[in-house]
Amino acid sequence: MRTYHDLYSQVYAFENLYHAYRAARKGKRSKAPVAAFEREQERELLQLQSELLAETYIPGPYHSFYIHEPKRRLISAAPFRDRVAHHALVNVIEPIWERRFIFDSYANRVGKGTHRALDRCQHFARRYRYALQCDLKQFFPSIDHDRLQATLARHIADQAVLRLCAKVIASGIGVLSEEYEMAWFPGDDLLAANYPRGLPIGNLTSQFWANVFLDSFDHFVKRELKCPAYLRFVDDFLLFGDDPTQLCEWRAAIIEQLAGMRLALHANRAQVFPVGMGIPFLGFRVYPTHRRLKRRKGLAFQRRFRRGIADLAVGEIGLEQLHASVQGWVNHARYGDTYGLRRALLCESTLILG
Repeated sequence: MRTYHDLYSQVYAFENLYHAYRAARKGKRSKAPVAAFEREQERELLQLQSELLAETYIPGPYHSFYIHEPKRRLISAAPFRDRVAHHALVNVIEPIWERRFIFDSYANRVGKGTHRALDRCQHFARRYRYALQCDLKQFFPSIDHDRLQATLARHIADQAVLRLCAKVIASGIGVLSEEYEMAWFPGDDLLAANYPRGLPIGNLTSQFWANVFLDSFDHFVKRELKCPAYLRFVDDFLLFGDDPTQLCEWRAAIIEQLAGMRLALHANRAQVFPVGMGIPFLGFRVYPTHRRLKRRKGLAFQRRFRRGIADLAVGEIGLEQLHASVQGWVNHARYGDTYGLRRALLCESTLILG
């Protein structure tokens, strides 16, 4: 197994920090913290470089808030300079794992994403008769810091990089403490309740480390269970087959494997069913022949759009901002058989704008 040395100098290299800053500011230049950093970008980047070089860099406090779509989640945003550091770190270490990841891991990877995952899901639904759908309970709050750090150390031999990873990982301690409901696994003692755990949803590093943490599980499904049709998007994953009994056996093996990682399924939702019933996945219901947008997704857009119309009327947002919101939804919805729905909702919007 190959390990990588001499990585840290690449992390704090000015060119890497500059590219990290450009990536972190994308789509956020109008926000005050980003604009303030941009006004003094050279000084800010040199200061960050100096702290990383001396290993005196300390992550700042998070700003946390809840979102409620598709379900209630706590989002924790790091200060902008920390987001620059996150990008700089991931720029260097992501290629180490990218060549290890299985083909059918679709979240937070260049050339993958939601729509390609939907295409692959439908491809498998056309080839196999049954699906086993699973999702992980409290995934981000459950990620064990010691296990994650050990996973990183299997391939990274540069101790300075590992120390930086440890700082970023530890910066999330306490952020998700109220979100985690203690889960007990075989062999646990009372100290298990105090294990450091949890990655803030919203960090680039958290998104990347989610794939790193589940990489061994992906290979378990492919190599040990020998499932020929498997795909994962963050903590949602699907296995396909023609034998429902085998899929049920795989479910039992998966539960056991995940327990060794201190992770658990939503057992009541991990069911085997015929693909002809439609597979609820990433906001759509996917059938072998077509896709439907979930009803609640259409209703959520309708509510958001009406709020946008009201905000436009009182001058809180501009027409350009409202148009961007609508176009973003349309670009997503068009990946299903939603022409009639899109036409109905947008015709309604025409009447409202009247």
